[in-house]
Amino acid sequence: MTDRSAILLWIRRDLRLGDHAALHAAAQTGRPVIPVFVRDASVDAVGAAPKWRLGLGLKHHAAALAAIGSRLVLRSGNARDALEALIDETGAGAVWWQRAYDPDGISRDTDVKSALRARGIDAQSFAGHLLFEPWSVETKTGGFYKVFTPMWKMVRDRDVAPPLPAPQQLCPPDLWPQGANLSDWRLGDAMHRGAAVVRRFVRLGEQAAHARLQDFMAHKVADYDRTRDLPAVDGTSGLSENLSLGEISPRHCWHAGLRARAEGKAGADTFLKELVWREFAYHLMWHTPRILSDNWKPDWDAFPWNTNDLHPEVIAWQQGRTGIPFVDAAMRELYVTGRMHNRGRMIVASYLTKHLQTHWKIGQSWFAATLIDWDPASNAMGWQWSAGSGPDATPYFRVFNPVTQRDKFDRDGAYVGRWIAEGQKIQSPESLSYFEAIPRSWGLTADDQYPDPVVDSAQGRQRALDAYQNRGF
Repeated sequence: MTDRSAILLWIRRDLRLGDHAALHAAAQTGRPVIPVFVRDASVDAVGAAPKWRLGLGLKHHAAALAAIGSRLVLRSGNARDALEALIDETGAGAVWWQRAYDPDGISRDTDVKSALRARGIDAQSFAGHLLFEPWSVETKTGGFYKVFTPMWKMVRDRDVAPPLPAPQQLCPPDLWPQGANLSDWRLGDAMHRGAAVVRRFVRLGEQAAHARLQDFMAHKVADYDRTRDLPAVDGTSGLSENLSLGEISPRHCWHAGLRARAEGKAGADTFLKELVWREFAYHLMWHTPRILSDNWKPDWDAFPWNTNDLHPEVIAWQQGRTGIPFVDAAMRELYVTGRMHNRGRMIVASYLTKHLQTHWKIGQSWFAATLIDWDPASNAMGWQWSAGSGPDATPYFRVFNPVTQRDKFDRDGAYVGRWIAEGQKIQSPESLSYFEAIPRSWGLTADDQYPDPVVDSAQGRQRALDAYQNRGF
């Protein structure tokens, strides 16, 4: 082994060339670089929609690597075994990657790093998925933040290094190791016919992500404070899809937001705050990993949630057939686009956990299967925030009324009309696409009668308040 030995660049949720710290460092050495993606248990555990989106992202990223004289090697199995096999095959002297922050990812990476260093391999992890490492943000007393606003005030003026440039080329090895064919992995199989529908709305890859950011900063950020709450208006960045797979870095987004703020664009500060909300989710996941699987507030452990995901009310919620138009429109947007407006996410989560008294884990799992912008930290925190069981959560007595929410944020009915076909004189293409995307086994058509509410909005709110008061909240 010499300093000319190859570097294995272990790719995970960081499908970009620009502002990629591990890639940049590897390219700077002038040594051969072998990018590799390992399909391990963590990949197999991903839900249908995000796994399908990952497959699209990997194919696109492989083409981007090929354009700078490299390629993406695909391997399957235990990550440690796969990487050690590649070391044996290539004589690589280093394995570099960008950090994960979920508990399973940390455990895996710690095991890999220990095993490789025991062999004399240079194993290094780099920052890059976040603006601030979770352990670097502390309260004045040295603890971690449990409430968002104080964390925002702490970091909003903190220096963030500028993004790193993308390498123009990577030195290839003398002989490329063999890898799997991406098509053989069949990452999109579980999407079935929904893939063709959702694909129309995907903005794939690093270039598309940067175009999305530029368009947002040029045309939307000035009104972001107002339009971000209007689901019928294209007023958000849409970047959650690309951030989830690292097709754009948070630093690129942050510095674009700073420039917009310096230009006096009113919504820029709110955009920066939303980036820190994402940081807050990772901060909590790293410090309290139980947020992914358990009530963050133990007081909620005794709450009598419905935990039956086959309950008729839950199925109606999943299908977008609750009889509450705002809820159903948001759920149908999810099936057609793979994403859901943030206002819709709050409404459907509140309705499931409060009106239907159903455990937030059922909603968390459903989103994990259906969102192309699925993110483990944001998904868990969002559901626990809505349910009231999480940190800095919406108070138990705040039960979103989906009827008054519609009056406030969709007064002219444009959002509901776009996504619900039943009973409409003119059925939009998007509302009809819902019936193309859903499983045939549901047996639903656009000619069906729109259902009556499974739980009336006002009655459901009162039922929720009664349940909370009876439990001493």
